[in-house]
This record gives sequence, C-alpha cells and structure tokens, in this order.
Amino acid sequence: MVERGEGIYLFDTEGRRYIDASSGPIAANIGHGNARVIDASDRQMRKVAYASRAFFENESNSQLADIVTELAGPGLERAFFVSGGSEATESAMKLVRQYALTQGQGSRWKVLSRSPSYHGGTLGALAISGDPVSEATFGPMARIMPKVPTPFTYRLPEGHSPQSYAEHCAAELEATILREGPDTVLAFFLEPVGGLATGALVALDAYYRRVREICTRHGVLLVFDEVMSGAGRTGKFLSAHHWPDAMPDVVTLAKGIGAGYTPLGAVLASREMVDAVSRAGGFMHGYTYASNPLSCAVGHAVVQETVAQGLIPNAEAMGARLRERLIDVQKNSRVLGDIRGKGLLMAIEIVADRDTKAIFPAETRAIDRIVELAMARGLLLYSRRTAKGQFGEWLMIAPPLIVTADQIDTIAGLIGETLSAFEEQVR
Repeated sequence: MVERGEGIYLFDTEGRRYIDASSGPIAANIGHGNARVIDASDRQMRKVAYASRAFFENESNSQLADIVTELAGPGLERAFFVSGGSEATESAMKLVRQYALTQGQGSRWKVLSRSPSYHGGTLGALAISGDPVSEATFGPMARIMPKVPTPFTYRLPEGHSPQSYAEHCAAELEATILREGPDTVLAFFLEPVGGLATGALVALDAYYRRVREICTRHGVLLVFDEVMSGAGRTGKFLSAHHWPDAMPDVVTLAKGIGAGYTPLGAVLASREMVDAVSRAGGFMHGYTYASNPLSCAVGHAVVQETVAQGLIPNAEAMGARLRERLIDVQKNSRVLGDIRGKGLLMAIEIVADRDTKAIFPAETRAIDRIVELAMARGLLLYSRRTAKGQFGEWLMIAPPLIVTADQIDTIAGLIGETLSAFEEQVR
C-alpha cells in the first residue's frame, strides 16, 4: 500500500522506500511531491475547478496551450487537451478524418499503424494498435485497421541487417498504401520512440525521413504518438525534434505533460488544419473533462517546472549516463540481451541466450520474477512480454527527469544485483 512520494522515491505504509525507476508507466516525469505543482493545483481549485467548454474558455487552458505549442514549434500551433493517451489517440483520429472532409477527401478513412505498437486501450485506439493478442480478444468489437511491420533493430528476420530491415519496413508502408488505395488511406500513426509494445525502440534515422517522404507523396497525414516519448523525456521536448526533416502533421501527448499529478493528454496540430475544421462547423468531438481548468493549471505548472529546472537537457545527459551504466551491467550478465532507447526512455531486453536471442519459456515468468526481485531491493520497474513473447520481453528503465548522476548509478547497480539474483535462480 503506497503512502507517499518524494522526488524519485515512493514509500509504502510499512516505511519501505522504492526508487520509481520507470516513473510508474513512464508518467511521473518531474518526480513526486513537487511543491510548485501542488500550489498551482490548490490555487486553481480555490478559483474554479471545473467549467464546461460549452459555456466558457479558461485561462489555464490558454496558458497551457501557449507553452506547449511554443515548445512544439512551427506546424503544431494548436492544442486540444483531454484526460490521457487513449483519448488523445481517439481525438487525433477524429481530427484528421474531419480535416480530410474539409479538403474534399471523404474517401480517406483508413488509419495505418505498425505491428507491434500500442496507441491506447479504447476500442478505436485498439483498432490501430498492433497486438495480435488484443486483436484476438477484442477484434470482433472493433474495426481493425491495416498494419505494417515495425523496424526492429535487435530481433531481426533472417537475412536482414538493421539497415535493410528499416528499408523493408518503409517499403512495406508504401506497398500497403498502394494496395489499400492511396485515396482511402487517411493517416499513419507511429511511436517515434517505442513504448511498452517495442521496448523503447528507436529506428534508424533514414527510416523517419523515408516515412515522411512516403506520407507526403501519397497525401497521408503522419501522426506521431508521443504519449511516452514527449514532454522532454528523450532529451527534446518532442522526440520528433530529433528528426527535424521528418516532422509529423499531428502529435499526441499525455503522461509527461501531467506527470502523474492529473489525468492529462493533448493533440497538437497545425493552425491551418484546425482553422479548416473550425470553418467547416467545428470539431465534432469532445469529452466532459476536455481542457478543464484544474487539469490545465496542473499541466501548465508541470511544463513550467520541466523547463525551469532544465529537465530536458538533464534527460539527455542522464540518459547517456544510464546507457553507459547499463552497458557495464550487460558485460556481467547472461540475460541482458539489448539496451535501447533515447534520453531517459530506455529499455533492456531479457533473453535466455544472448547468442541466439532466445527468450525464456512462458512458465519461467522471467520478467515477472525480475520485477519481484527488483521490488524486494527497493527498485520499481515496468515490464512487458509483448504478444506472449512473440516480439521478446523487456523492462523499461525510465526514471523521473529530475534524476541525478548518483541516482542513475544506484539504479544501474540495483539492476545488476537483480539480474544476478535472477540468473542464480535459473542457473
């Protein structure tokens, strides 16, 4: 039972302290107990916690929109705030569809995405998420959209290098657009730095440029799902900023912009796109808590703290240190197969054999046991065995952006101890 949080730590009711080494599900970007955010919440609560968008605009919404769109940069001048990542995905899908109608492109409705991928838990988001297990369970209730392969860099099909497979995956995107009919394809959603579905996957730089070129050539809108990778986590406000020649048309955010202090997500789009939808009668979409004053005030304080404390450059510097320390751990581990990610969005892939990259049998419960062993040592890690291990299994290493060098070293040391303990169990 959790009792309180402070900085990168959580404390249970028995007094035990845990390092929140994955920021929960990669959400607690600025750590726990931030006084300025708490004060901002209190001030807004005392003024007005809720007022419907049907009657009022509110200052907190405007302030949050201004700071987020300024940080996002040209081409992303408008923001719509919701309660989380799944709502952001649904909102982005509806926005691009309505925009297509304003352009006389009513035949465009298909939303392509990658397999594996994850874009949310609602049925619309599930329809564009690449997870065969979820599709088997919930597919009859949704309209599953076409998928293209994800450009893995570690677990590759036979005969491929990372370069050739990235090229293959980009070529498959174009082939799928042509096969489905370019005049029917509306958008392509991708996670520029992977979340739980791919374990912090970062594709080769050329892949992003090629995807941007393909989407532009066929009039397909490119949407970056930055629910995990945005808000400074990768060392840029948007991970899209790592590839300035491949900027998306739309971005979704969540997690880090609320940092666990409030449920919050966002859709960012261009002035031109939003103005076109507005002129056509307005955005035919909304939620009760969309752009509510309290959540926007909290989000504004979170983003202000992210900038004022220099947490974005800290994410870049501490991410580099984390990678170095994890490489040191890997040298002494039989089960740490791959280290990947960008900034403080990192993952380690667990394997039974580093040479063959074979994973542990399901009955071993490898990552579950590693999580348990880590928790016993005061370390909290977020894990995933995607599609029952079809794509591998990994642990996310993504501490709050306030993490220090000494804390990075402690986290890496505890990961090393945890993996050693697991190796002893399965020896």
